[in-house]
Amino acid sequence: MAILIVAEHDNGSLKSATLNTVSAAAQIGGDIDVLVAGAGCQAVAEEAARVAGVSRVLLAENQAYEHQLAENVALLVVHLVSKNGKEYHHVLTPATTTGKNLLPRVAALLDVGQLSDIVAVDSFDTFKRPIYAGNAVATVQSLDPIKVITVRGTAFEAMAATGSAAVIDTVGVVFDAGLSRFIDEIVSISDRPELTAARIVVSGGRGMGNSENFALIEQLADRLDAAIGASRAAVDAGFVPNDMQVGQTGKIVAPDLYIAVGISGAIQHLAGIKDSKVIVAINKDEDAPIFQIADYGLVADLFEVLPQLNAQLAQ
Repeated sequence: MAILIVAEHDNGSLKSATLNTVSAAAQIGGDIDVLVAGAGCQAVAEEAARVAGVSRVLLAENQAYEHQLAENVALLVVHLVSKNGKEYHHVLTPATTTGKNLLPRVAALLDVGQLSDIVAVDSFDTFKRPIYAGNAVATVQSLDPIKVITVRGTAFEAMAATGSAAVIDTVGVVFDAGLSRFIDEIVSISDRPELTAARIVVSGGRGMGNSENFALIEQLADRLDAAIGASRAAVDAGFVPNDMQVGQTGKIVAPDLYIAVGISGAIQHLAGIKDSKVIVAINKDEDAPIFQIADYGLVADLFEVLPQLNAQLAQ
């Protein structure tokens, strides 16, 4: 039994979510191959080869894969599953926007179902995944010959690097579906930690009032070396960009410390933070749902508390 993981990367380095996916694959059992599809991504392949548990890295370098367009990479994955001389029973990716765009196409081309957002492995064909915004966990079994799965990275520990390196094989076949093309991307550049990988996250909600007041959140985050998030209500109100949204329809986070400021705690937001180790909530409404899951709650006016907290941290 062999598993194929489609690595997520930026052609320069491996995304941390791939390391969590390797950990999930190790629990399934079997040889683990990692596909690195991109352009000028030899360094990514070498990094993937040093991840513990990886048996082989498949390196597909071509301009058709430079921006990892799902239409092109899906054809490559299907080719490898059926033509690579190695029988893959599982195809895995992180449950990120990239993985969620890619794997449904792979499943459709293979004529199999897809298991989304798994959080635990029971056996090679049985997995657990959250339903009802995380309020329940379903145990699902796939009888398909090939299991196509996205993995929630926050549910699995990242696989560490090892001293030895797996073999790297070059994949020369090129697929260009001609269905899409890359035009441009606008990337938010920040010195702060990446939201889904940060050890500490400070998030603001509708209670912040406006975008200018998010400066209080920024000051706190900078003093704690934390990432900044936001509730959907804050994003919809235009306070912050939507790439900062945390929750069921945003980014799933599981930091050591999550500080929710002015967030009431809609069920969709709670679904995105429930795996955080410690949750601190600051809200003037003592009946806010966020207090039901918070480890520490402070019923107070955030515009009084945050300046005091920033002043204390400055000392």
